[in-house]
Amino acid sequence: MLLSAKWVDVMRDVIDELPAPVYAVSPDLAERVTGYHVHRGALASMQRKPLPTADELLATTRRVAVMEAVNDHTNIGAIFRSAAALGMDAVLLSPDCADPLYRRSVKVSMGAVFSVPYARLESWPKGLEGVREAGFNLLALTPDEKARSLDEAAPHRMDRVALMLGAEGDGLSRQALVAADEWVRIPMAHGVDSLNVGAAAAVAFYAVATGRPQD
Repeated sequence: MLLSAKWVDVMRDVIDELPAPVYAVSPDLAERVTGYHVHRGALASMQRKPLPTADELLATTRRVAVMEAVNDHTNIGAIFRSAAALGMDAVLLSPDCADPLYRRSVKVSMGAVFSVPYARLESWPKGLEGVREAGFNLLALTPDEKARSLDEAAPHRMDRVALMLGAEGDGLSRQALVAADEWVRIPMAHGVDSLNVGAAAAVAFYAVATGRPQD
């Protein structure tokens, strides 16, 4: 850990529990070491744990988000935060998705990238076959008029659901849409054609994990 002096007492509970070395340095030295100022004086170097395989995650989950080519770190973080808050069990990433542990993603997710299990599919869209074989319904979120509304599809009543989300702008690829079991959409009002993928994910996660109250 690399801390400016004011953080030593604040981080005392963590320092006392870990065998890692701790260095107290001046703010100027911390900035020279890191090359930027937004660290706010508290930094740590960590070793990544090996990611679980997709099969390992799918064996113990019922509600999974699947991202295709989501490369914006802010959107990655927002989706993970919503996944944690709204009851999704895990996240699967296509091979070309951005790294959830990039500092922007970590910040936007409010740390949810450390609590929501995730894995990378080894191939795309072929990796979706394993998701289906694990008993999941593959639902592709798209604004296409051919898609059923989430209320009609009622994913919260399904036993296992994998909700597929595409990148900002392009959305899911044609190959991903073809691989899905069903297309679903969020009904739009006032002439709005779609939502940002982070906002759309939050709405859809609620529908998948909980759904609207029934009479």
